[in-house]
Amino acid sequence: QVQLVESGGGLVQPGGSLRLSCAASGRIFNSDALGWYRQAPGKQRELVARITTGGSTNYADSVKGRFTISRDTAKNTVYLQMNSLKPEDTAVYYCNLERFGALYWGQGTQVAVSS
Repeated sequence: QVQLVESGGGLVQPGGSLRLSCAASGRIFNSDALGWYRQAPGKQRELVARITTGGSTNYADSVKGRFTISRDTAKNTVYLQMNSLKPEDTAVYYCNLERFGALYWGQGTQVAVSS
């Protein structure tokens, strides 16, 4: 069983930056796929960024060039650096780990972008 705990959310002005962290209770393996998803009020949860074996990454079109996902296996942590934030980035952000077909989720961290 893997437990994921997100942190780093908060209120930021448009154009600002935040870095989200997701710490795993156990070891993160290079074979694990790690992702960040978000869910805005009244909307479905959507993929924001994902990093897979070998460090391959993919991003939602809406965040390309602004967000960067990275992993530190030594610290069992995955990060989401978010720059040039927009009001439409406001959502609860969830960390996800996929291991051999099993999915694990964190509890989420709120990000609000507003002036």
